[in-house]
Amino acid sequence: MTQFDFDLFVIGAGSGGVRAARVAATYGAKVAIAEEYRIGGTCVIRGCVPKKLYVYASRFRDEFEDARGFGWQLDAYSFDWPTLVAAKEKEISRISAVYEQNLAKAGVKIIRARATLDGPNEILLSDGRRMRARYILVATGAAPAVHPAIPGLEHCVSSNEIFDLRAFPNRLLIVGAGYIAVEFASVFTRLGAQTCLSFRGDMPLRGFDGDLRGQVHAALRHAGVALRAGNLPTRIDKLATGLRATLQDGAQLDVDAVLLATGRRPFTQGLGLEKAGVKTSEVGAIIVDATSRSSVPSIYAVGDVTNRLNLTPVAIREGQAFADSVFGANLTTVGYASVPTAVFTTPEIGTVGLSEDAAREQCPKVNIFETSFRPMKATLSGRAENVYMKLVVDGLSDRVLGVHIFGAEAGEMAQVAAIAIRMGVTKRDFDSTMALHPTMAEELVTMRAPGRTHQRDE
Repeated sequence: MTQFDFDLFVIGAGSGGVRAARVAATYGAKVAIAEEYRIGGTCVIRGCVPKKLYVYASRFRDEFEDARGFGWQLDAYSFDWPTLVAAKEKEISRISAVYEQNLAKAGVKIIRARATLDGPNEILLSDGRRMRARYILVATGAAPAVHPAIPGLEHCVSSNEIFDLRAFPNRLLIVGAGYIAVEFASVFTRLGAQTCLSFRGDMPLRGFDGDLRGQVHAALRHAGVALRAGNLPTRIDKLATGLRATLQDGAQLDVDAVLLATGRRPFTQGLGLEKAGVKTSEVGAIIVDATSRSSVPSIYAVGDVTNRLNLTPVAIREGQAFADSVFGANLTTVGYASVPTAVFTTPEIGTVGLSEDAAREQCPKVNIFETSFRPMKATLSGRAENVYMKLVVDGLSDRVLGVHIFGAEAGEMAQVAAIAIRMGVTKRDFDSTMALHPTMAEELVTMRAPGRTHQRDE
C-alpha cells in the first residue's frame, strides 16, 4: 500500500494548475486538483475572457458611428447591460465546462473544496478530509489588492465583481492606472457610463514604454474619461442615491459605483505555507527557483502566486514545464524575456521587448524608429483616431529590442512580432521584408530613418 494518495495534488484550477494536472496525468501520474470556486481560474471566470468580451461589446458603439461614413443608415440603437452579463456568463460557463471535461478525460480527480497545506506532503480539505501527495503544486493565482486604506472601502467593488453588477453604473469612479483600470475605463465609457479615472502618478500604465503611455492617456481623455492624475480618493460615503467619493484635492464625486483596480497580490493567505515551511516574499508570493520548486522540495508553485510575470500564457507555460520536468523526465525551464503583452483599451496596446528607457539603460547606442498616422478606416468614418508604432533598435548590433504598437489589433501584431524578436531579428530584416499593402502592419517594415538616436558616453 503506497504512502501517498496521489503522485500530484494541485491546489487551484486556473490556467497553470489545469495545464500541469492534465500533462502530469498523461505521463501516468495519479493526479488530483482542488478548486473552491469554479474551474478555469481568474482568466476564464473573472479576467481575460470576460474582459475581452466586454471590450468587444464596448467597441460596437464606435462601429455604429463609423458605419455612417461608409453609407450605412442606422436606426437608433441602445445598450442593455443585463443581456451582456447573461451572454458573458453563458460563455464562461461553457469554457469552464470544457476545462472540467478535459481534466476528467485525462484522468484527473476533481475535488470541489478548499485545500490548504498541512505539511510538506499533507493536504487538508475544507470538508475535513486529509490527503497525502508525493508532490504538491500551488496554483492559486492572485486576488485584488484593496488599497489605499480609506474609510468606506467596503462600499467599493473589485475586478471580481465589476462584471456582474446588477445595474449598469451610469456614473463610475475607477481607482488605479494599470491594465485593469485603463481597460475598464475604456470599456465603460463606451458602454455609456460617465467615467472618472483616479490614479497616483502623472500618467497611467507605469512600466510601459513612455510613448505608449502618452498615447493611452490622450485616447482615454478623447473618449471622455475624466482623468484625475495624482488625485486619489480619501473616503467613500454611502448616499441614498449612490456613493460620494472625496478626492485629495477636496473635490467630491457622486457616483453609482467605485471600482478599486489598484493591483493584485498573490493569493497565499491562509494556505498553510508557514506550517509547511514554504518561504514567501514580502508581498506573500511563493519564492521558487527556475524549475518552480519552492523552499520545500516536494512543493512547487506556478502562475501569479509566484509573482514572476503575471500573465495567463506564462502560467500555462510554467505548468507545462513543471509537469515535463517532474513527471516527464524532461527538465524544462521558462524564459521570461520578450514576452508579448496587450492592453485592451480602445485603441489597444500591443508590445514586446524593451521599452526605450530600458534599452537606453542597457545599450550604449539606441536608435528609435517611429511613425504616427491616421488609419485608412478613419478617412471615411471621420473618427479622430491615431495609430502609433515604434521600433527600439540596438545602434551597434542593429538588433530590434522592442516593438511597441498603439492602434486597432495591436495585440495581434505584437504576437507575430514576438516571434521575430525571439529569433533575434535585425532592423535590416525588417527593411528587407516586403510590405503587405494596404495594412497598418506594413508600417513596421517601411520605417527607414531613425527618428532619434541616443548615445551614452562611456
